[in-house]
Amino acid sequence: MNRHRWGWLNRRLISVWVGLCAAGILLGLFWSLPASHAAAPGALQPQVERYLAQLAQRGFPQTAQGVWLQTGDQVLAQHQGSIPLPAASLTKVATTLASLYQLGPEHRFVTLFGTSGSVENGVLQGDLWVLGGEDPLFVWEEAIAVGNVLNAQGIGQVTGDLVIAGRFYMNFFPQAERSGALLRQGLNGQRWSAEAEAQFQTLPPGTPRPEVDILGSVRFVDGIPSGWQALVRHESAPLLHVLKLMNLYSNNLMADMLADAVGGAERVAQISRSLTGIPAEELQLINGSGLGVENRISPHGNVALFRAIQSLLQEKHLSLADVFAIVGQDVGVLERRLLPAILIAKSGTLNAVSTLAGVLPTEQGDIWFALMNGGTDLVGFRTQQGQFLSQLQDQQGSPSALPARWIPKQVATQSQTEWIGE
Repeated sequence: MNRHRWGWLNRRLISVWVGLCAAGILLGLFWSLPASHAAAPGALQPQVERYLAQLAQRGFPQTAQGVWLQTGDQVLAQHQGSIPLPAASLTKVATTLASLYQLGPEHRFVTLFGTSGSVENGVLQGDLWVLGGEDPLFVWEEAIAVGNVLNAQGIGQVTGDLVIAGRFYMNFFPQAERSGALLRQGLNGQRWSAEAEAQFQTLPPGTPRPEVDILGSVRFVDGIPSGWQALVRHESAPLLHVLKLMNLYSNNLMADMLADAVGGAERVAQISRSLTGIPAEELQLINGSGLGVENRISPHGNVALFRAIQSLLQEKHLSLADVFAIVGQDVGVLERRLLPAILIAKSGTLNAVSTLAGVLPTEQGDIWFALMNGGTDLVGFRTQQGQFLSQLQDQQGSPSALPARWIPKQVATQSQTEWIGE
């Protein structure tokens, strides 16, 4: 996906794997839990105390702040480490962990298109059926690809309805009615909006303009009829790429869709707690996106989530950088933040909440961190977070480049659409 496309999305939207891996992952993650949350003050506690004092001087109580710094199994410093605080979009870290664990990084969401009718002289006599597969990244380009595959097989008109079953999302709209209307529009270049036209212009030169004219209406049903025939199979990009995009742009709708795909917010919380050993009181979720102060995670819990993701990905020869932003390299919500040049992180923001967590590489080792701030000065919080981490990296030795262990791998990023009809 190109930068133009995701710039558009950002503007629009700022508005039996488990069973086989569970035992090994649980054992591998035991190291992520320090022996005691209430460990004696670590080597970096003085820096944290100065950071908190600066916040207090600006009128922000220490009871609204949380900090956790850790290297290996050693706690370097902490403040209210086991207290659950509003996590904002750090909630997406839990959603990322649960999705990777339950679905696997190579999982692709499948959407099927078919009919119970027949095709005669370029006309599908009957309805065009859609079996939604919870794809959180089905957008204009996907509809265009499906339309072109239908056209390539000689189908240019549907006499019946567009009938949708299952969870089908388009352009990040969770509402079935809106998604169905957009799909009908996307399949036919004669119906495109200015927005669809703009996205078409970002596709490779020579991409055909589809024309699948659906004469009927859009309907929604509970299931596909027994006599239907699948015609087109559309697969999303691999989950790893979907998660990277979700985290780069902190896309709330995608996060909630992914949480639903693994069973909902409580299931995300259960998986996260089971993989990390985080006590229930330290991780409380009401959705997968972080919208709402009821989503609460402790500073210690945030670090444990990141380390669990790293452990899980390492088994696939991947790393945290494959699903979260590399500051200074990746586009997204962090690209204009004043942060250390060598950093992998996820941020979160609500009206009176600013959070930042991830891993800070230094010459003396990786520092896993969580900074959670409560108060109304979001710009000030972000500035101070950046200064604190930059000073910390300078003191510990700043790498000249992203260490090899954190360089993301070359992975598939494209969706796939193919004709599977007879």
